[in-house]
Amino acid sequence: MTHQTADLDWRDDRIPVSRQFDDPYFSLEDGLAETEHVFLQGNHIATRLHAPLSIAELGFGTGLNFLATWALHRASGSTSPLKFTTFEAFPMTADDMAAALAAFPQLSDLAAPLVKMVRSGEWQIQSGPVSLQVIVGDARETLPKWEGKADAWYLDGFSPAKNPELWGADLMAQVAGHTTAGGTLATYTAAGHVRRALAEAGFTVTRSPGFGRKRHMTSAEMPN
Repeated sequence: MTHQTADLDWRDDRIPVSRQFDDPYFSLEDGLAETEHVFLQGNHIATRLHAPLSIAELGFGTGLNFLATWALHRASGSTSPLKFTTFEAFPMTADDMAAALAAFPQLSDLAAPLVKMVRSGEWQIQSGPVSLQVIVGDARETLPKWEGKADAWYLDGFSPAKNPELWGADLMAQVAGHTTAGGTLATYTAAGHVRRALAEAGFTVTRSPGFGRKRHMTSAEMPN
């Protein structure tokens, strides 16, 4: 499969910034802490790992969210399946991903197989109960074709102001249609149009404290 890869600049020689969207891939303050606050805590992942869990994500980026989730699953001692499906239009090259993830040495042993996966172009990992599938392409085209459903969603595309295509009402409706009853969603953005689109798609939407200098983020739940 041919695809367009991410075009990057580097801030402070360690934080990748998308030239396509003029937006950094993770928080300039602490990318891992942001992931833990927004996506792991926002979806109550720690309390859900001892049962089969399907997570889906818009915007794979550096793979940091997956790695943080995998690390939490490992630390929990769970043997229950964790299935992670992520949608990415502009995947990083293996070398760029390795450089970006070097900022998180505590994840280095898990980052190695991820970088190897990208280098091989296979776009999937199976490691014990943990599996990853990266679906490369425009999510507006690939998500409607996906036959799965997620118990939890990570919405981690670039800023809605910079990348509005990944936050439109039609795509939020597709997210809702691929969410289990009682499923959850979290995202760093509190943009009003995103919250409205999620509510119109059927989610119960909550604005909660954001990470670092971001005052608010969004969490949501699909009613049973």
